Amino acid sequence: MNFILRVILVMLGLVFAASLAVAVVLLAAVWGVRYAWGRLTGKPVTPWVMRFNPRSGFERFRSAAQPAEPSAADVANARARGE
Repeated sequence: MNFILRVILVMLGLVFAASLAVAVVLLAAVWGVRYAWGRLTGKPVTPWVMRFNPRSGFERFRSAAQPAEPSAADVANARARGE
């Protein structure tokens, strides 16, 4: 029973590794076609970059904790109402 479980786990690992290899090959093929099209048309090929700013998460919660400043329209409306 233990041997069968090991064989099944090895097979699952091989299937997972094969699927990762296929995904990498497809991504490389798409990138290669994109690069070749850029070279053919003479346009620069920009890399795929995920822009990530770790400070944006902190700034979002910091600004949520601070009360919002009233805008000029809010002040004008409050004065018109006599507040």
